[in-house]
Amino acid sequence: MKSYATLAVGLLALMGATGCSRPAGDAVTAAVPQEKRYPLTGEVVSVDAAHKVLVVQHEAIPGLMPAMVMEFSASASDVAAAKPGERIRAELIPSEKGNWRLEKIWPNDKAADTAVAAQAMALRQDTLIRGQSAYREVGEKIPDFALYDQEGRVVQSARFHGKLIMLNFIYSRCPVATMCPAATMKMMGTQALAKKSGVTNLELVSITMDPAYDTPAVLKEYAAARGIDTSNFTFLTGPENAIKDLLTQFGIIAEFDGNILKHTLGTLLIDENGRIIHRADGGAWEPEDFVAKMHKG
Repeated sequence: MKSYATLAVGLLALMGATGCSRPAGDAVTAAVPQEKRYPLTGEVVSVDAAHKVLVVQHEAIPGLMPAMVMEFSASASDVAAAKPGERIRAELIPSEKGNWRLEKIWPNDKAADTAVAAQAMALRQDTLIRGQSAYREVGEKIPDFALYDQEGRVVQSARFHGKLIMLNFIYSRCPVATMCPAATMKMMGTQALAKKSGVTNLELVSITMDPAYDTPAVLKEYAAARGIDTSNFTFLTGPENAIKDLLTQFGIIAEFDGNILKHTLGTLLIDENGRIIHRADGGAWEPEDFVAKMHKG
């Protein structure tokens, strides 16, 4: 049996060639120490998509201002995903020019957050208990988890029971054509080929390696920009500790080194009972390979 530690040594040797650079704009933003950020919670009152503005009734922000209704600028993806009446949590970035903006917007549903946090804690304990055997071999069952999908809904791993699952990890800002972009294109190709060949119980799942940036809205935009059919293709994000534990248990290395995310690639096929039945490391696989396994499974 191959331990995760053994696998990691081999994979780390490849990582010098598999780094994904953060766009230069992000490096500049990260290098501005005077940019103050404040946690904000509140409820979306209205959405102005044309001007990329959210009107939010927010709670008091200690050290900054009392509770009030206020306009904030936001990214196109965040504005497109926002809904009046939705409770959110975000980071507020004030500006002397008056153009205050919100970033890292997440749904703020107490019950949902509690469920995700509880599952993250259980996953953390499971990873620690498994220790050097944390890496899940072909033939083993996947761990239980709970994350948010591209619509901001909580997705429990149990939702996929009874389905074939094709699972990988991606990074939405990855600029290396042969890495995450290629992996997503191959997932899309497998989705189309599986449907054409009569596979009716397939769920495709891509989990972000960069949850600090890849909010539900970012992943929704990622899918929309590529014309992805999300009827059976789900993009997941969530607490950083949960993502790290999943990366460990699925044998994926992903670490930021300055402005570069060094990572490996891995794509898994999981049967209806949650058991890993096939795995392809790297990007040298084809949709036909996985669809053939689906028919044999």
